[in-house]
Amino acid sequence: MSEEKISRRGFIQTTSAVAAAVGVGACKKTGEVVSEKPGNKPDDTGPAGTGQRARPGTSEKHNPRFAPPQPRKSGRSKVVLVRDTDVLDDRNRVRVRVLNRMLDQAVTELTGHKTADEAWQSLLRPQDVLGVKSNVWQYLRTPVALEKAIFDRARKVGIAADRIHTDDRGARKSLARCTALVNARPLRSHHWAGVGGLLKNYIMFDAEPWKYHPDSCADLGALWNLPTVQGKTRLNVLVMLTPLYHGRGPHHFSSSYLWPYKGLIVSRDPVAADRVGLEILRAKRKEKFGRERPFATRTHHVELADTRHGVGVADLKRIDLVTLGWKEGLLLPG
Repeated sequence: MSEEKISRRGFIQTTSAVAAAVGVGACKKTGEVVSEKPGNKPDDTGPAGTGQRARPGTSEKHNPRFAPPQPRKSGRSKVVLVRDTDVLDDRNRVRVRVLNRMLDQAVTELTGHKTADEAWQSLLRPQDVLGVKSNVWQYLRTPVALEKAIFDRARKVGIAADRIHTDDRGARKSLARCTALVNARPLRSHHWAGVGGLLKNYIMFDAEPWKYHPDSCADLGALWNLPTVQGKTRLNVLVMLTPLYHGRGPHHFSSSYLWPYKGLIVSRDPVAADRVGLEILRAKRKEKFGRERPFATRTHHVELADTRHGVGVADLKRIDLVTLGWKEGLLLPG
């Protein structure tokens, strides 16, 4: 294995071996990720796994199947965007050292501490049972290198290896008893939600994920008020290394709609991070298509996560955005 690149198999074998040596914790084994099997659909399958789009609802009234709306949070949210031209090689493979440095830079800036060690110690505690909510969509998964980076930093904080667990589709069961969560996934255009980001990444914490599809996934914010999730997320990492900015139809993917943005968006607030990522995708679509071009469906779940469900800040005027590193092609509003 090269020093600069890490394979998914190597990471899983290494971390699973560590977990086996110390025993099984409260959640799934360290590093274990649900595999991509032929015909296995990603996290956005339709009702009963049919892949069909749910019937539209309404964005005007609260959907009674979800918990009552939460009070809107006041104040501001901080978001850090870090980019580095060297994080990908000429084949868009992750350079591990650069990615690790970017993550530490972003977390240090986000927390206001002087060193990366102090920053991570402010987010995680040695007694935590940590769940890393990943995303294993076969075309654009959470980088294994990022999963390992989070694992390594949690270990350095003092969390035992058998108390650190990574999962995606089995999160409802495997991460339910975790006391702390780190949410990490790539940003992409999405057939049902317009965009799939940090808010949508928690959909597998519900036994019936398809019930969030009506009205362009308007109530994804409700996921963050589930008892197994609420108040547990210490950090959100929206992966912007090669975002997917366009596509049509369920489970769409074309590599022609990826571009090497080479960034990470980091925040304690998933709504604010998703809003910044959404604006970057909008700007990229305008750049490529020469005009404003709507997504496959509305992206109002980001705003409603703020105004209806009270889980973060969607108003750009109340988001304090800090940019680090490479500035060319930022594609930011204003």
